[in-house]
Amino acid sequence: MKRWQDRYWNSADGLRLHYRDYPGPHDRPPLLCIPGLTRNAADFEPIADHVAGQWRVIAVDLRGRGLSDRDPNSGNYTPPVYATDLLKLLDQLGIADAVFVGTSLGGLVTMLMAWSDSERIAGALINDIGPDIDREGLEWISTYVGKDVRYPDWSAATAAIRKRSGAKFPYWSDGAWDRFARRVCREEKGEVRFDYDMALAENFRRAMDEEPADLWPGLAALSGVPVTVLRGELSDLLSVETARRMGETVPGAEIVTIPATGHTPNLEEPESLAALDRLLARVLESHTAPE
Repeated sequence: MKRWQDRYWNSADGLRLHYRDYPGPHDRPPLLCIPGLTRNAADFEPIADHVAGQWRVIAVDLRGRGLSDRDPNSGNYTPPVYATDLLKLLDQLGIADAVFVGTSLGGLVTMLMAWSDSERIAGALINDIGPDIDREGLEWISTYVGKDVRYPDWSAATAAIRKRSGAKFPYWSDGAWDRFARRVCREEKGEVRFDYDMALAENFRRAMDEEPADLWPGLAALSGVPVTVLRGELSDLLSVETARRMGETVPGAEIVTIPATGHTPNLEEPESLAALDRLLARVLESHTAPE
């Protein structure tokens, strides 16, 4: 039996977008979980399992991923559009603020939203991304994003994904690789394929050739709310130096290194879940503090 309800909202330009709604109390801000570039709501199953019943968890499929509509205009696969979609969702649900949990691209969207709508963010967990992104990691992503590979079964899909990314997660178990494959892929017509619109790679590659946006002001806008930054020890996107500067930019931010892990921590790690617990305790404290 599913532990969540599949729900939908409509974007301003008419797309039907999906989210998983895990129930929890309404007297505290929900967790709004935003996945990475090619990922979807299933990425946050470990978090939902961990806080089930204590916190409401809203895990979204950004446009072009999972059960959300594919966008006929690939030029809309950009962080500003995703931010607009998420604000519409919060407004539709009547949610004043939420704890943003952003993995990779989701972390960039979180910083972008903080820049213009910081009052909607009760706290933030930013998973293995920062305002400065290492080129090495982007180039590695460009080697596979947008390639519509098909596999005959789940065993073949898991083996191929493990071969591609095994060096980044040297201590993952067989079960961890199987869970990962089933979160990022779907079955369709007797084949297993990645669960996103391949056209989103077009904007990704264009962005690699452009001057990146300065998101340091967005990160700075998170000052005053609880913030945690997770960094995989083997990350090729978030450097030690950038993580250190993030901690200096947001006073009180906790920087947590997940050992023997690349981009990105899968949020099953004990260190990741313990960091989330500490963040949520700080959010509760700030929400119950006397005015």
